[in-house]
Amino acid sequence: MITQSELQSEQLAHWKPRFFSIWTGQALSMIGSALTQFVLIWWIAETTGSASALALAGIMALLPTALFGPLGGALADRWGRRVVMIVADAVTAVCMVILVALFATGVVQIWHVYTLMFLRATMQAFQGPAAMASTPNLVPPEWLTRVAGMNQAMQGVLTIAAAPLGALALAFLPLQGALMIDVVTALLGIVPLLVYRIPQPPPSATKTGNSVLADIREGARYVAQRRGLLILYATVGLVVLTVLPTFSLTPLLVTQHFAGGVNEVALMEGLAGMGIIVGGVVVSLRTWTDRRIRLVMLSFAVSCGMVALTALAPANLLWLAVFWWTISGFSFSTGNAPMMAILQMTVPNELQGRAFSLLNMVFGLAGPVGLALAGPIAEAFGVRMLFILGGSLSALTCVAAYLMSPALRAIETAHAPTKKAAPFGSTVAAD
Repeated sequence: MITQSELQSEQLAHWKPRFFSIWTGQALSMIGSALTQFVLIWWIAETTGSASALALAGIMALLPTALFGPLGGALADRWGRRVVMIVADAVTAVCMVILVALFATGVVQIWHVYTLMFLRATMQAFQGPAAMASTPNLVPPEWLTRVAGMNQAMQGVLTIAAAPLGALALAFLPLQGALMIDVVTALLGIVPLLVYRIPQPPPSATKTGNSVLADIREGARYVAQRRGLLILYATVGLVVLTVLPTFSLTPLLVTQHFAGGVNEVALMEGLAGMGIIVGGVVVSLRTWTDRRIRLVMLSFAVSCGMVALTALAPANLLWLAVFWWTISGFSFSTGNAPMMAILQMTVPNELQGRAFSLLNMVFGLAGPVGLALAGPIAEAFGVRMLFILGGSLSALTCVAAYLMSPALRAIETAHAPTKKAAPFGSTVAAD
């Protein structure tokens, strides 16, 4: 524990070196993970050529969030968030070392890949809520929306870098060599966390006398009792259910409808990532003080509509599909960044780990259900039809939710906390 005056002075004087060091380390770790995900998805697609196999890979990457997300959020609010992030990165590195050994010895089987994808995703269920809940204690309040924009821009970098770098790595390295990159970047993510402390809410705010199960119930009750938050979570779940499968099946759309290959997939994902970067930069350049929810829902509706237009492009007009996919990435970015800022500004800090874990759990539940349905649908009616239906239904869901729910439209004022627990520059404990 450190004193209030010491911590406040440290925060006000040195927040930028600490925040940007941690942010950069986590960004490098995310780049390695994204590259690895592309390599593994491409290996599965090339090995099986099956939509169901790709859908199962997506389930393995999402299901742990549903199973372990609430626990991860509760522990992020209860334990030192830095410790949670270090352990998650370390276990991820170990998983990749095992996978590298399996490929190097030539004994790898597809169930090995699925299992280790599941384990890596489990670590993300712990790391994600800890990282998101730490942000309000690492930066001043006026930086929250900017940081959300930076995070979205980084997601764009991941989208751009993962496919080209994955293809480049596969061109010059054996597959196990490409996977080894993830081990190195995970270690780079750990280093700043060993140097800097991350402030925690005070013990009284986290109610350390309660059980972990009681903490989980408290977080769920907070969301359930606030209609605007509940509708936002439900809308996100319906969108994920209908549109997320298209992201996992993009390689098949490119290869089957547009007769492309790995380079075309890399181009499509790369330009979509550029759209995400531009969207994140646009959000980060402005201080958004109100009406963020309108931007969120409009952007999500446009992004989903562009998914449908991507598949509607004729087979000989891949460039048009790439254009729509890029617009989808841009509009997703301008929606997701302010949504994260809304949660960070309206949910008390001592509950944010659980709030973000519940949102991740929505992804983790809706995603696998959507993917489980998407495989058979794509096999029966074609991948193209899946994109058209998924994008159209998701766009309609976003528009209907905003127009029909006054509680959702008022979420930024109705759910603003009366007091902020452990805000930037206040009395907190440091792990």
